[in-house]
Amino acid sequence: MASKWCTKKFEDLFLIPLRNGLTRPKRVRGSGIKMVNMGEIFAYDRLYDPPMDLVPISDKEKDSYLLHPGDLLFARQSLVREGAGKCSIVKQIGSETTFESHLIRCRLNLEFANPDFYYYFFKSHLGKAAIEAIIEQVAAAGIRGTDLAKVLLPVPPIYEQQAIAHILVALDDKIELNKRMNETLESMAQGLFKSWFVDFDPVIDNVLVTGKPIPPELTSRGALREALGNKGKILTEKVRNLFPSKLNTCEYGWTPDGWKMYTIGDVVKVVGGGTPSTAIPDYWEGGVHPFCTPKDMSGLLSTALVDTERYLTDKGVAKVSSGILPPGTVLLSSRAPIGYLAISDIPISVNQGIIAMICDNLITNAYVLNWTRFHMEDVLARANGATFLEISKKNFRTIPFLHPNEEVLKAFNAFGNEIYSRIRLCAREMYNLAKLRDHLLSKLLSGSLRVKDAEKIVESHL
Repeated sequence: MASKWCTKKFEDLFLIPLRNGLTRPKRVRGSGIKMVNMGEIFAYDRLYDPPMDLVPISDKEKDSYLLHPGDLLFARQSLVREGAGKCSIVKQIGSETTFESHLIRCRLNLEFANPDFYYYFFKSHLGKAAIEAIIEQVAAAGIRGTDLAKVLLPVPPIYEQQAIAHILVALDDKIELNKRMNETLESMAQGLFKSWFVDFDPVIDNVLVTGKPIPPELTSRGALREALGNKGKILTEKVRNLFPSKLNTCEYGWTPDGWKMYTIGDVVKVVGGGTPSTAIPDYWEGGVHPFCTPKDMSGLLSTALVDTERYLTDKGVAKVSSGILPPGTVLLSSRAPIGYLAISDIPISVNQGIIAMICDNLITNAYVLNWTRFHMEDVLARANGATFLEISKKNFRTIPFLHPNEEVLKAFNAFGNEIYSRIRLCAREMYNLAKLRDHLLSKLLSGSLRVKDAEKIVESHL
């Protein structure tokens, strides 16, 4: 902590006292104003008006329970200790929004407290240590507002708070921009995959050109494509002619002529992993090989996995059946829960909760990632388990896989490979910017780095 900064109780910085939110049972939800719940707090560090439940609220309650930009929200409780006291900041409010009873709202006096600065303080190791000191553990971990108000914390001059916050916000804004760019790229890839390989739009268009009847099960799609005319049909004639102009029926439904049915196990190498004993230090201490679990996939900002929480030694890797998988491997969480998806950007080993798919140059990772996403119902249908659902590698391998003709696959790959290459670059930049942000945060709070020097470092990265 910078030696010249004074220390005060958190409550000395409040504009109004801390307040717990409102209780609204599920049966009354569905109309009213937006409510921030625990789910939003743990999903978003910075709240930009995401989708939320709607709840009824009286005019009197609005006087005390609405959120404003700059409000800090703390999780009062969590099933896991590290979640108790988790801090998020309200950045944008699109319409009236309140907050639930498991959250504590903090509204700071802007004359001498910058909300962004204190949001970052509570993300730092100093802030987390302050929260850790007030956590009570009974059935669940939790904090009390009375204890939070008494936490001692640094109070730099307001101009210095603003300067530090500006540096860190600039990095987070760039991370957010990259995240949105990746979401757009993902949406484009998913849209093309669905059109070509789920809805068979180019095939239906070709059937319409021939004047042949559309199968009854696809009549509505055919009518939609016919109504579009040339509007919305962006394929060049060259690409459209790569697709067949006939649909055949089989036990799985209607399929484009010439496309063959296999199983996913026929077209990609499906492998699993395991967890070396955590009681044996030789498997973990000083490890350099990334080790992926579903937890690593749960918080990804995009589909590209660029790092993991834990690492294995050579001896640890030798205990994992998957060994080290190559970059580009498609990862699917196979339990607790089923459905997280990622493409590894690094050599990686996986635990028993992940199914890994090694792809080739024709059935690429871009194709397999989207195929898995659009066949998640098939995945879940083959899962079983008493405590939690899990799909085994054996059951996963049997899922039917419709194999398009080579020319169509090459056309998709030309687009998909470019899209996911850009996604990986954005993900890598987000990872590096987050590491830089956390490094600068620690240095700025300790006083070992001047604001002007930090500004120069950030300028070179943005």
